[in-house]
Amino acid sequence: MAKENGESSDGSWKKHVDDIKSIFDFKEVLGTGAFSEVVMAREKATGKMVAIKCIPKKALKGKETSIENEIAVLRKIKHENIVALEDIYESSNHLYLIMQLVSGGELFDRIVEKGFYTEMDASRLIRQVLDAVNYLHSMGIVHRDLKPENLLYFSPHDDSKIMISDFGLSKMEGTGGVMATACGTPGYVAPEVLAQKPYSKAVDCWSIGVILPWQLNAAICLYPTFGLDVHLTFPLLLFTAKDFISCLMEKDPEKRFTCDEALEHPWIAGDTALCKNIHESVSRQMRKNFAKSKWRQAFNATAVIRHMRRLQLGSSFGSSIQSAKPAPSPQSRAPAKSQSVDCAPLSLKDCK
Repeated sequence: MAKENGESSDGSWKKHVDDIKSIFDFKEVLGTGAFSEVVMAREKATGKMVAIKCIPKKALKGKETSIENEIAVLRKIKHENIVALEDIYESSNHLYLIMQLVSGGELFDRIVEKGFYTEMDASRLIRQVLDAVNYLHSMGIVHRDLKPENLLYFSPHDDSKIMISDFGLSKMEGTGGVMATACGTPGYVAPEVLAQKPYSKAVDCWSIGVILPWQLNAAICLYPTFGLDVHLTFPLLLFTAKDFISCLMEKDPEKRFTCDEALEHPWIAGDTALCKNIHESVSRQMRKNFAKSKWRQAFNATAVIRHMRRLQLGSSFGSSIQSAKPAPSPQSRAPAKSQSVDCAPLSLKDCK
């Protein structure tokens, strides 16, 4: 059984347990990654449903620092739009992260499944993401892997809030020196990351800028053209939406919008986002774009890893290819999923 006081006898924050199933009834597997498995479970004492990330200790050897960093970040944050870490258990063979259960599915899956979707819906959703990321930045935390697969709906209800998940690549500023590790998901990482230059929390704002056009029927390459002319690239969007995207996808991180600035933009704070139903064109374009990019994602992820190995860069626990694949959902699920990797610089010619 676990220690009653919430801490182990050695003063750590992990609760020691001989058998985790003496505390939780395991239900179905929600997803698997390179080093872990996520299981839906019910806490026996309360009946509460949770998600448990089960990590074999043998998989942690040599990667202890990375998982400790992820846990340190999760223990520090509490926000209504961020999936919460509720408890931590440890057995002789496993580490168990008890996470808040979210059941509404991934962002793009929900958009495709919806029968009605507007620019205003996208504006409200991005506002929630910005608010949560702004909170992280105020705490000195950089997520470093914002992408649609890490944006989950809290519940299946139409008015469900959005939740940010997966802090495996997150970093607390001021710990371990200047951030320069090239990591994230090809297609969503900022230009300074791919160039392996020192970077800051501005990388998260770039990623939000990449996520948004997908929601508005504006296709972009898996590797965005750095310094792109948003008004030419996204001709079907209204000026305020284009201006908002261009401020986030600014190549110079010093000139790029912060979350605070983005939250004050008229497309977010005002009433310029349209209420016209764009669901049919968005869902059709989304399926088309993901189908096209499926081979690119596989190619680019492989190229990144090959390049990384050539440079003899070691992958960390959080930065190795990992994709917590949810249980299959309706046929409308987008066919391709992006992968988080340690990124060595790639040429834009890889995106054709």
